[in-house]
Amino acid sequence: MRRDITSLLHPVPLFLPKAAGTDNTAMVSKIIDTKGYNACMLAIVTGALTDADATFTVLVEDGNVVDSEANPTTLTDHAAVDDKYLNGTEALAGFKYDDDNKCRKIGYVGPKRFVRVTITPASNDSGNIFVAGVAVLGEPTIAPTPNPPQ
Repeated sequence: MRRDITSLLHPVPLFLPKAAGTDNTAMVSKIIDTKGYNACMLAIVTGALTDADATFTVLVEDGNVVDSEANPTTLTDHAAVDDKYLNGTEALAGFKYDDDNKCRKIGYVGPKRFVRVTITPASNDSGNIFVAGVAVLGEPTIAPTPNPPQ
């Protein structure tokens, strides 16, 4: 039995930990390059969510054109991912005010090279939002994957 998944998975920061969000500003993830991998899971981790009625909608977008392959900051041809290219749903990846300290996930199986996630708060008018996340790339074309991850 093989127990090693470390050599077959590659974590990449999606949402970096940061100071609490206090309004309804959308949070846009880093752009994830799936080149060299045939599987991608996007994981969102919540901390304390202190607003009493806020909701958080998740949108997954993909594309093939970025401003810089070495350090992409703009996904030029971004478009919402068709549901047939998602494992799970964006609704299940979303969360609300009482989902403190939880983890949500959604898989991307689409044909495009780059993917990103946007979390849009609604009704966050009196609380703090703590969110972080990681993309886990799998089924590498070359293994083992780099350690430490780059």
